[in-house]
Amino acid sequence: MIFDSHAHYDDRAFDEDREKLLTSLPEKGIAGVVNAGASKSSIWKTLELSERYPYIYAAVGIHPEHAGELREEDMEWLRGLLEGARVVAVGEIGLDYHWDQPEREIQKKWFASQLALAVEEKRPVVIHSRDAAADTLELMKSEYGTGRPAYIHCFSYSKETAREFLDLGYMIGIGGVVTFKNARKIKEALEYIPMDRILLETDCPYLSPVPYRGERNSSLNLPFVAQQIAKIKGIEPQEVEEITCRNAKTFFGIETD
Repeated sequence: MIFDSHAHYDDRAFDEDREKLLTSLPEKGIAGVVNAGASKSSIWKTLELSERYPYIYAAVGIHPEHAGELREEDMEWLRGLLEGARVVAVGEIGLDYHWDQPEREIQKKWFASQLALAVEEKRPVVIHSRDAAADTLELMKSEYGTGRPAYIHCFSYSKETAREFLDLGYMIGIGGVVTFKNARKIKEALEYIPMDRILLETDCPYLSPVPYRGERNSSLNLPFVAQQIAKIKGIEPQEVEEITCRNAKTFFGIETD
């Protein structure tokens, strides 16, 4: 069985066939999915999905792209949502310096606030970090600390940066990018990352693996990611699926059958 640790099935890309696709997941070998909120509106849709499908869980948080929309009272709103039975993490939260919008200081302020909320509520965090490794590490160390459950989603950095996150006790998310020909840096990092620290993810509808690169992604494409990880690690794809499924359930605190 496969566990998709990061998806966005609330995205409009799934509007035409969402119900048909999600209903088919269990029979296609998908044991569970964590749908990650990114904005206030997407959080409501994420919660609706988690309540409708027993194998979909919710992460609630505000993506750095939407950090400029936040107000202090929103932290209490998020705190209330964390009481929901289907909510398993704070996320996705973090820093994205690729476009530098909103301003970095705004991103850092609300990243720190959401990390503090996760610490107070004893919840795992799902981290978005793009072109912002140094500041992400600095804030994680100062506001979150070592040994608490954190997951660096869609990891895109070097082996050396992977080592720094692993030294803090964090998990690393691997998705479709690892199948790309130009993904040398991620493949080198993956050689170093232990299997018990890897989570399998899609970030769907984005980042479809080869041979579907450029098309809409879904959890059904994860076997291609597992195959690439297995090739790099010298193990069988089924073993990758089993280990990462177990890792995800442990990380998110989901009871195993």
